[in-house]
Amino acid sequence: MQAPDDTPEVFSAAVAGLRAHAPRPEITLTEVPAPQRLAPYAFALGAEVHRDGDEVATGRLILLYDPAGHEAWEGSLRLVTYLSADLEPELATDPMLPAVGWSWLVDALAHHRAAYRAAGGTVTQTISTRFGELAGPPATGDIELRASWSPADDDLAAHMAAWCALLASTAGLPPPGVTALRERRGAPTG
Repeated sequence: MQAPDDTPEVFSAAVAGLRAHAPRPEITLTEVPAPQRLAPYAFALGAEVHRDGDEVATGRLILLYDPAGHEAWEGSLRLVTYLSADLEPELATDPMLPAVGWSWLVDALAHHRAAYRAAGGTVTQTISTRFGELAGPPATGDIELRASWSPADDDLAAHMAAWCALLASTAGLPPPGVTALRERRGAPTG
């Protein structure tokens, strides 16, 4: 990365747009080292999502900027994300999960009016069963989403809001202002 005084205004403004968003309380954002070989300028954020005191999802958002532009990006700015979240095993085997996971991204971008182009990515669902010394729960599920897209303009505040909404959806958080109903232990059933 170039020295701070050589940083292009477009990149500085894009980083400022990402930093300006205040996520919901369950999401903790941290600036992390960005990969240096993907573009001349890069910035990265790491995220942890907590529910009831437990970490239920993690993510990373990387901003890449190439002043010369990049044909595959259809522009000079690119956002790249990786998210991983715990799932109940029943959800992790749902054949619709990849399509639903992808819809969380495009719906969040649309909801926050974050215009984009050249989006692509993968959604992976896994079930893990532990044995021997690693014995634990009978099975655990995970979803991973890897995606990238090019912002249609240089203001990334809406993209950051959309990414935080994606984190919340992936982690299974209820919408802001909604309290999840919990099953009471020992409550009569039927």
